Amino acid sequence: MAAFVPQSHYSRPMQVRLSQIAERAGVSVATVSRVLNDKPGVNEATRRAVLGAVDVLGYERPSRLRAKGAGLVGLIVPELENPIFPRFAEAVSVTLAQHGYTPVLCSQRAGGIHEDAYVRTLRNHGVAGIIFVSGIHAIADTDPTRYQELCEAGLPLVLVNGYLDDLKATFIAYEDATSVDLAVGHLAQMGHTRIGLALGQERFTPTIRKRDAFGDAMRRHVDASLTDEALADLQAFTVYTVEGGSTAAHTLLDQGVTGIVCGSDLMALGAIRAARQRGLLVPEQLSVIGSDDSLLVEFTDPSLTTVRQPVTPVANAAAQALLDQIAGEPPATSELLFRPELVVRGSSARAPID
Repeated sequence: MAAFVPQSHYSRPMQVRLSQIAERAGVSVATVSRVLNDKPGVNEATRRAVLGAVDVLGYERPSRLRAKGAGLVGLIVPELENPIFPRFAEAVSVTLAQHGYTPVLCSQRAGGIHEDAYVRTLRNHGVAGIIFVSGIHAIADTDPTRYQELCEAGLPLVLVNGYLDDLKATFIAYEDATSVDLAVGHLAQMGHTRIGLALGQERFTPTIRKRDAFGDAMRRHVDASLTDEALADLQAFTVYTVEGGSTAAHTLLDQGVTGIVCGSDLMALGAIRAARQRGLLVPEQLSVIGSDDSLLVEFTDPSLTTVRQPVTPVANAAAQALLDQIAGEPPATSELLFRPELVVRGSSARAPID
């Protein structure tokens, strides 16, 4: 079997068999050979799939097939400490690179560069479009003017994890209500009736959606007669960090909860820390559920039960939506939602017996 010999990240070349590329791309070995030798007779979609497989396997394309820079694309994320955002950025970068675009990553931190400043810089560099992730657009009562001006200027936009009415841009998000319902339902099935919800700042659209879904889920799975006041006692709003999760957990533990649903895996790790500070065992005395399915949470102690968010599909959809707009297609008119799934591991168990 013939072999394609690409350049690798290592000090010497490594052989990758054409069959590996073919399997990854879902095509025949003959098709891979035609693409790598730049032969005619292969449609553009198949050619992209083969070259994408070469990229994903971690090797450089033959020099004659390397994409010529077609432009820059802005990618603005909240921060990079939460592992979900680097994963998202990596997936977006792969899709954009396959079409000749280079992403310019802009990360925000409290007290750092403001989103508007990033946008000015990106526009000065002539970006072809911008993907916003959990940005100002995610604040429920934000002024949409900044985004309307970009749309009116003809700049393609994709906004992830937030929604603004009457804005002609593509919106993509996770099914926040489903995330909460899956977690609450899981704990309720194991006998938990005092379930707490730990989330970040209440002004963000995803937080509001999860807060509202929590009430519906608790009444559906636990007790239909729960009042709004009773539900409020079971909710804590801080920030989406380890420290925020710890603070929220202490508040909820004072309310006698036996299970906590967290808005992120980092918050869940903070909740576990708070439980241990109080001498509680996880999951024997407190069950904890995260959200995202970040890298390595499978290997924490205990391994973390979490609601896995489809990060790569969302990132791919965001990149493709932007590419479609750059190509002249109008943005989608409705929000595109992606469904999560519950991953049960070691941090959740049956409710403790009094």
